[in-house]
Amino acid sequence: MNIDFSKTDGLVPVIIQDEQTLEVLMLGYMNQEAYDKTVEENIVTFFSRSKNRLWTKGETSSNFLHVKNISIDCDSDTLLIKVKADGPTCHTGSRSCFQTEYNQNFILELESIIADRYDNPVEGSYVNKLRKKGLNKIAQKVGEEGVETVIAALAETETDLINESSDLVFHLLVLLREKGLTLQTIAKNLEERHK
Repeated sequence: MNIDFSKTDGLVPVIIQDEQTLEVLMLGYMNQEAYDKTVEENIVTFFSRSKNRLWTKGETSSNFLHVKNISIDCDSDTLLIKVKADGPTCHTGSRSCFQTEYNQNFILELESIIADRYDNPVEGSYVNKLRKKGLNKIAQKVGEEGVETVIAALAETETDLINESSDLVFHLLVLLREKGLTLQTIAKNLEERHK
């Protein structure tokens, strides 16, 4: 990757983004040495302007940022790094350094949680109970929740509609996982249809 470190006195801004939810987690800076270490170890290392040294995110908190993908912008002077975070990214304990009201991409995070329940079953987990009942039961739950969503839209309160819609989306995510599909597959299909 040909990064232009010369434009800003040897440092380039680095945007850190959650690989699953695409939420922006933080902004830091790298010099060539920090970039090389990041690539070598697959854990994000910045150049700390306040400490005037290399700083591996998580070196004291153990909330490391595991590199999943590195992209460079069109001017070759800004990096976008998609990561899997071990915990909160912000020093305040928040998920992100940008204090958003809620995780706007929680559905993607929920998809990841469901996948984890499939890969690492947890005793008593609702996802695992559904999975044990098989595809027919999971599909039936999607149908039931679809009908309940329609009823809520036509004859119940907004809160009921929100709750039933949430149940429908959750069960649809489980069904997609059961069939080996992802939201990305659905998004790509919708994008193609839109064209």
